[in-house]
Amino acid sequence: MAETAASGSGMPQLDVSTFSNQIFWLIVTLVVLYYVMSRVALPRIAAVLADRRGTITSDIAAAEEYKLKAQQAEEAYNKALAEARAEAGRIVDAAKAEMQAELDVQIAKADAEIAAKAAESERRIREIRDSAMEMVSDVSKDVTTDILDVFGAKADKRSVTAAVNARLKGDA
Repeated sequence: MAETAASGSGMPQLDVSTFSNQIFWLIVTLVVLYYVMSRVALPRIAAVLADRRGTITSDIAAAEEYKLKAQQAEEAYNKALAEARAEAGRIVDAAKAEMQAELDVQIAKADAEIAAKAAESERRIREIRDSAMEMVSDVSKDVTTDILDVFGAKADKRSVTAAVNARLKGDA
């Protein structure tokens, strides 16, 4: 009876006679955890990240295309402006007053058109950039929540959102 009381006291994890059983279940648990992470969780996370990366890349490519179009429009404007001034210089001798008025009208139209196109391009670039940052924020929140769920941690959306926003702003 004294032996039973002595063997029953203390921590069962430190009982040498159960070490082999504990090591077996530790290995089984680690193998199962590795399998679940490598076959289920990590491929899903990688797929989401790859999808978002593709979306961001295409948005950036579109922004670059709009920027190139804006530069081409500016070059066309500069070329048209130079041509209009050269033409005005040739015609000034024949009908200076009439052509000067016409040139002013054409320059005003070209300026207004270029300004409108440039403003539209800048607006589109801003929208694309804001959309990309919003997508990065959404993906970060989703991935953070998924990772916490995988590890069994619980966090409300508010704390996850605060943490992700702080990280994206560079506070953390």
